[in-house]
Amino acid sequence: MLYAVFMSSVLPPCPQPQEPVDSPQLLEVGSGPEEPCLRADAARNRARLLEAAARLIAEHGAAGVTMEAVAAAAQVGKGTVFRRFGDRTGLLTALLDHSGRRLQADFLGGPPPLGPGAPPLDRLRAFGVAVLYRSAEQLDLQLAAQPEPDRRFAHPALGALRTHVTMLLRQIVPDADCDLLAQPLLAYLDPALIHHLTRQCGMPMERLETGWVDLVARLTRTQPPS
Repeated sequence: MLYAVFMSSVLPPCPQPQEPVDSPQLLEVGSGPEEPCLRADAARNRARLLEAAARLIAEHGAAGVTMEAVAAAAQVGKGTVFRRFGDRTGLLTALLDHSGRRLQADFLGGPPPLGPGAPPLDRLRAFGVAVLYRSAEQLDLQLAAQPEPDRRFAHPALGALRTHVTMLLRQIVPDADCDLLAQPLLAYLDPALIHHLTRQCGMPMERLETGWVDLVARLTRTQPPS
């Protein structure tokens, strides 16, 4: 998997942020604050449901994942699935949760250039490339798990990415409105756009990667790497 180039293969145990002290705290990417306190049987049931959903995606794609199908595959009542995940979007979002945690762990405390220790401009470039390849590998699931428009931009997972990009921009272009400048950068990484460019327009991922680096250079008024 190409994304493995930019991410550690094993999720580190809750890395401590190595960002500047005054940088904003990244939002926790997860299913909810109650997850760490799940009873052992509830945790097993949750894992069983996610395993069943993952099997359905592997066999039938994201379109084959319904609450009813997951309940049948896991041999539980449909109500159990609804109680655990709320709705189909919640279930699909939970499937993306592990890779989201891996990504957050890597840009919070992983090796440079994605993690701390590299110049902020290099980190921003590496961040976009990592997100691009992560989305490309999980594109069907990413699209199916997108929240409704009124919840999309307020979702905690997107908030964590937006906070990180904004923090890096404030180090690169402190005189800019970095909260707004982060928006076009994140829009470039939107799974729907990646789907359109790669699958409908036939663009290779290398072209998207080059485009990201160019966009960063233009928005930050810096020179692209030679």
